[in-house]
Amino acid sequence: MRRLTERRRQVLALVANGHTNAQIGRALGIHERTVNRHLAEIFQALGARDRANAVAIAVVTGELGPHQIHIPDEQREAAA
Repeated sequence: MRRLTERRRQVLALVANGHTNAQIGRALGIHERTVNRHLAEIFQALGARDRANAVAIAVVTGELGPHQIHIPDEQREAAA
């Protein structure tokens, strides 16, 4: 069962891809304070401590799919 709204999933997907709050705000056309509010609500809904923990919980619970996390080729090669 999904606990996050579509907008919160969008915010969390951008977090999972390494974007800052300012970058997320620009990408979604919202103020950085709104991004902060969404993140606080995401942490509460998922019981997460921080951004990384929220992403991990979201992937495990199906809120985010692995296809939503994009790893640049150079990072993928370095990790291989």
